[in-house]
Amino acid sequence: MQGKPIAGRGGLFIREHEADVLFFENEARRSGYRLVAGIDEAGRGPLAGPVVAAAVVLPEGCRIRNLTDSKQLTPSEREVLFKEIQRQAVCLAVGISDSTVIDRINILEATRRAMEDAVFHLNPGPDYLLIDAVKIRSTIPQLGIVKGDVRSQSISAASVIAKVTRDRIMDEYHETYPVYNFRRHKGYGTPEHLMKIRIFGPSPIHRKTFRRVREYCTDFRR
Repeated sequence: MQGKPIAGRGGLFIREHEADVLFFENEARRSGYRLVAGIDEAGRGPLAGPVVAAAVVLPEGCRIRNLTDSKQLTPSEREVLFKEIQRQAVCLAVGISDSTVIDRINILEATRRAMEDAVFHLNPGPDYLLIDAVKIRSTIPQLGIVKGDVRSQSISAASVIAKVTRDRIMDEYHETYPVYNFRRHKGYGTPEHLMKIRIFGPSPIHRKTFRRVREYCTDFRR
């Protein structure tokens, strides 16, 4: 069945408050779409490591208890929800842009690329996309939702998958580069992390185009 736009032209951002976390999913399905994917990312702000995006398609009407934006959850809550999302999802996928990609094309484009990769690897493929405040290059109809990670159940699910996946990657990097203590701060610019960069210099996974890293890396000084 051919779907129709559910809000504005070209998937314009929606800013009005909607209390029901299935509002956008239900609107899409009322418009004829069936496989509605939520997309979100984790790791745009850190000084090290990848940006990770996830795309998740949940069954129609699916409500997962306690699911919200991953930043509002504890690590143990995220782990529980990660397993529950995996159990209930119709399909899910992740996309990853590492620090070399981020340095080459900038963090916004790297985030888009990770999101596009996640969508590409969904099987079955979605026919509508709900994205947390970003637009991606895709022929699939899409809607960018401001604060979508708390307003859409599908985007909340994607935020948890992306966050847990990225945290696990940073835990692995901790074993390779233990002096930076990535397990504690996951690459974010905490006082401890900044001190370690000053002492040891940037590691191979640091984002060398980021200002607070660049000043310690002669290859990227202007």
